[in-house]
Amino acid sequence: MSSNNREGILKKLLLRNSKKGRLYSAWIALCIGCTLLLVSVMIWSTFQDILKGKTSQDSLGSTFLTVSKIVDDASMANKERTQIQAQDLVQIKQAPQVQDVGLLTPANFNVSAFMGLGTNTYSTLLFLEAAPDRFMDQMPETWKWQEGDNTIPIILSRDFLNMYNYVFAPSQGLPLLSEQTVMALGFTLTMGEGAHQVNYRAQVEGFSDRISSVLVPQSFIDFGNIKFGANSATTISRVIIKVADPSDKNFTNFLENNHYTTNAEQLRFSKMRSIVEVVSSATGILALLLMAIGALVFILFIELTMAQAEASVQLLLQIGYSPKKLSRFLIRKYIPIMLSALLVAVLIALLIQFFAAQKLSNLQLYIPSIPSVYVWCAVGTSALILLWQINRSIYRAISAS
Repeated sequence: MSSNNREGILKKLLLRNSKKGRLYSAWIALCIGCTLLLVSVMIWSTFQDILKGKTSQDSLGSTFLTVSKIVDDASMANKERTQIQAQDLVQIKQAPQVQDVGLLTPANFNVSAFMGLGTNTYSTLLFLEAAPDRFMDQMPETWKWQEGDNTIPIILSRDFLNMYNYVFAPSQGLPLLSEQTVMALGFTLTMGEGAHQVNYRAQVEGFSDRISSVLVPQSFIDFGNIKFGANSATTISRVIIKVADPSDKNFTNFLENNHYTTNAEQLRFSKMRSIVEVVSSATGILALLLMAIGALVFILFIELTMAQAEASVQLLLQIGYSPKKLSRFLIRKYIPIMLSALLVAVLIALLIQFFAAQKLSNLQLYIPSIPSVYVWCAVGTSALILLWQINRSIYRAISAS
């Protein structure tokens, strides 16, 4: 008897009581469970990337904080009370939840900015700062400067541009400026006095959501403070810190007890971290339960089919078929069905990730278009568990006959 004939006989004897409606229902339940599991892992891994600052953009702005000392009546008469000293840096580095600390180095010389718009010329005094590269949420390729360069790259706080467009420009009858326009125009920076006055071309290379300042490369600040600055040493009044959880009570108490201040809105907003982590964890647990239910429905369908074909199984065993051979036949029939449900779940998860990345990019939230390695690990683990469980259920059902 040919192998095709044997396959046909086994199919008629073992699968004749298999109802397609029940099979479709079991397949849909398994597909829904797998999809929810992959989506929950995808949500968890994506939010971990955002909340921990793993993406190139600090999307939620809650991991990095700019910290300075509170200006009170006593410090108004003594500016040294607002300066960050070496012992303060040690104290901040040892604070609860603090992972890294960087200095915001200010320019200790006068800077004037000039910009021409049509027939009108606008000028203003300007302040400059430099931040360590590892704390930057924008890092253009042109972010470098060395002595002799006439063009200074600048990263401007997006808040400054918004205040200009929505507050200052309308009240002064000035034109509104888009980010692209500001980056295309450029302006002139004047430093020094008298015969030592020097002009540089400033080119805005990007906009920062993380640091509210006018940022230039550290190399230019170091050069400018020596060439144009006062004889006194550069003092630090602000630091930028990376914090694991800014909403942690121990961290907020540290700021309050040591008279440090930061953006209170960021501290309140950072409480979303805990909420997101709880919700994503709860979603993952629910997804595991739903996937388990889906897998159980699929396995029960197989066991029900085998129970209805018990007489046929006994007959096949009596005429010489081994339990292992019957198991292999059924596994070849049901494993592709299981894998097709998992494949559809993967495709749905890929589509959700892609469209979510496109949608969130419009809200300045940047996530990968392809799921993280955690999602693919979940796919592999789910496939192995389902393969093992189906194989075990089939062999057990045949052995019990």
